[in-house]
Amino acid sequence: MGADSDALPAGGRGPDQCRAGPDGRHGGARARGPPGRLSWPMAAGAGAFAWATFPAMPTRRVYCSAAHRDGQLFVLGGCGGGGRALGTAEVLDLPAQRWTTLPPLPTPRAGAAALALGKQILVVGGVDAAQSPLASLEVYHVDEGKWEKKAALAQPSMGISAVQRDGAVYALGGMGADTSPQALVRVYEPAKDHWQPLPSMPTPCYGASAFLQGNKIFVLGGRQGKLPVTAFEAFDLETRSWTRYPSVPSRRAFAACAMVDGVVFSLGGLQQPGPHNFYSRPHFVNTVEMFDPAQGVWRKPSRTIRMKEKRADFVAGCLGGRVVAVGGLGNQSCPLDSVEGFSLSLKKWEPLPPMPTGRCSCSSCPAPSLLFVIGGVAQGPSGAVEALCLRDVP
Repeated sequence: MGADSDALPAGGRGPDQCRAGPDGRHGGARARGPPGRLSWPMAAGAGAFAWATFPAMPTRRVYCSAAHRDGQLFVLGGCGGGGRALGTAEVLDLPAQRWTTLPPLPTPRAGAAALALGKQILVVGGVDAAQSPLASLEVYHVDEGKWEKKAALAQPSMGISAVQRDGAVYALGGMGADTSPQALVRVYEPAKDHWQPLPSMPTPCYGASAFLQGNKIFVLGGRQGKLPVTAFEAFDLETRSWTRYPSVPSRRAFAACAMVDGVVFSLGGLQQPGPHNFYSRPHFVNTVEMFDPAQGVWRKPSRTIRMKEKRADFVAGCLGGRVVAVGGLGNQSCPLDSVEGFSLSLKKWEPLPPMPTGRCSCSSCPAPSLLFVIGGVAQGPSGAVEALCLRDVP
């Protein structure tokens, strides 16, 4: 592990230099088109983006779980330099720029699903120090400053995809102790402290991307064992039924997904040799595939719309009307620090300010108009915490 694995080079901007309104939310004007037409967010210029650099985490780690709540960033569990799951829990007060160590998780875990729900932080699944999948759900009560064990899942699961809606938590897929991918769908209602089974996913998988759009949870990608999954499916919360959509056109491991205004992006990854290319090797790609909800088909744009950098194991998100790709692994010998953004209105990728600390295998979590990039791997597990944001441009 390098001594500078969590160093934060000069050049990052402080969080007070990012645009924010009186409610703490950051800018995000939208372009409005005629009624009935799809309108894209107004894309901020490439020069409007900046990095906010926060104090490093007290504990360097990878595969940690993060949740943002009311100006606080909770970072839970993960793996340290020894590769064993941690029980460490820390919270960053964003305005004060100060870390506080919380009581440790009752069960050390890595790769868990974490969500903020009211005044509670929920952590479910993942793997323990023996790398066995977990069924346990643990809740941190923010006001009381303590953890409480809650109703466990019916089956242990790692690689769960989780979303919340109307105070309920939906846990989808995962991998069990026998390493088989799961099709399980479960909903947790805190008031009842009970997990209720829902109709299973058509395609079992773990580590999938899940997006809530209206009354539907869209699920795509993920893995079955070592094989990447191309299934694209949606669960309707009202009818409690699944719909299968056309599969992602190309099969890529360690790809990243993003969703904006119902349009789904599948980006980059590691392309495995095809059945007719036996002698070729896995290689990084800059593939961009878009699912058009109006047409119900995947569009594989021309070469001019591919990402500028071939990358895998990176963070993807949406910010300032752009789909953003951050860091990851490429053909270089060390993790990438490059960042690029795709303007949906201009239909092109542009370079954005590079990461202060290049890394891969980072954690991220949603926050109002901030894209947090947390921990990961530089020369070893990293303690870096940075956020891409919109700076205050006159």
